[in-house]
Amino acid sequence: MDLPLSSDRTWRVDEFDSGKALAHAAKQAKQRNYDQFPIIDVDSHHYELESFNEILEYMPDPVLKQLAKMANSGNSKGVGVMPGGVGYQDMGGRAIRYPLRRIEKTEPGVHRDVSLTRRWMDVMGIDIAVLFPSPMLQLGLHPQVEAEVSLATAYNRWLSERVLAEESRIRSMIYLPFNDPDASYRMVKEFAGKKGVCGFMITSVRFRPVHHNSYMKVYSAIEETGLPLAFHAGYNWGEQSMGMMNKFIAVHALGFVWYNMVHMTNWVLNAMPERFPKLKVIWIESGLAWLPFMIQRLDNEYMMRSSECPGLKKLPGEYITDMFYTSQPMEIPRDMSLLESTFKCIKAESQLLYSSDYPHWDFDLPSTIYDLPFLKEKAKRDILGGNAVKLFNLDIGAGKRTKVA
Repeated sequence: MDLPLSSDRTWRVDEFDSGKALAHAAKQAKQRNYDQFPIIDVDSHHYELESFNEILEYMPDPVLKQLAKMANSGNSKGVGVMPGGVGYQDMGGRAIRYPLRRIEKTEPGVHRDVSLTRRWMDVMGIDIAVLFPSPMLQLGLHPQVEAEVSLATAYNRWLSERVLAEESRIRSMIYLPFNDPDASYRMVKEFAGKKGVCGFMITSVRFRPVHHNSYMKVYSAIEETGLPLAFHAGYNWGEQSMGMMNKFIAVHALGFVWYNMVHMTNWVLNAMPERFPKLKVIWIESGLAWLPFMIQRLDNEYMMRSSECPGLKKLPGEYITDMFYTSQPMEIPRDMSLLESTFKCIKAESQLLYSSDYPHWDFDLPSTIYDLPFLKEKAKRDILGGNAVKLFNLDIGAGKRTKVA
């Protein structure tokens, strides 16, 4: 069976290779000399359900483990275990790497996730990739809190032992089962200092206030590690307000921003930056266009009702511009001056971190940053890698490519 790749090429199903499919990315990497400076991808993904049987072996609760194994038998891959996410991420089958990744051949003796991740990293010119799950980004909606805890524990232990331990170029921010503050605290204590762990991550699609007092010990524990905390965005068509929309493009456009907007508002107005001044916070996969709105809106409200936020010592927008942001999906406006103003507004030259979001359908290559006409060479290199090296305190020598593939 042949599947179309472009106007002049087709792939035989049994020959699909993601590295070859990214041929244009490889060309860009050579033309722009990416091998001359570090490129750190702060948000990339794998499809953890492809290794779900391996992950389930790490589940600590024997009852939930048995239930999950039975639900995952056959070809269901997470049905009955993971909360469903209605959507059309594969663009009606046009993003062919979605089905073909399952049969892509990998090198023997190396875990499949490691092999595939190395392949696209080398082609795109990435030195270090911070890897996140995909379906598990909606695990915060699971109706059973104990199921989120058990699955998160299993995934984190599997990821640590089977992927991060095998490849120093792959890092991750550990998934926190945020519906259970005590379990989240234990997760920080268990994984801080483990190979490849560069921080901790909260999936934004959930309904728990980030300023609740039960989370203070979690934030304190993360602050003590010196590692950052990330809020990774997502969408939820089941949200009542999102249910009024009849197009996935609408849910995707607003959903990936909405949950981070809510959490950021609570984070800032409840003075979390003052309570944990050394805790570095990253907001992931919400793009950038929402940030000038947040800064202006919250500053304006605060100036009229500052008595409601006695813990703040400066404007909300000043806290916002002290935090970190990943670039994808970076909105390219009709008027480039809008993006330039956004970069200036959020102090992008020191606070912005490149991310690809590969292999999702809307991923961004490093050229998305490198080709911006208003950035100087140093700013391009800082955003593509330098800022992340400082933020995560990376030893880039351990992960630097010898050349771009």
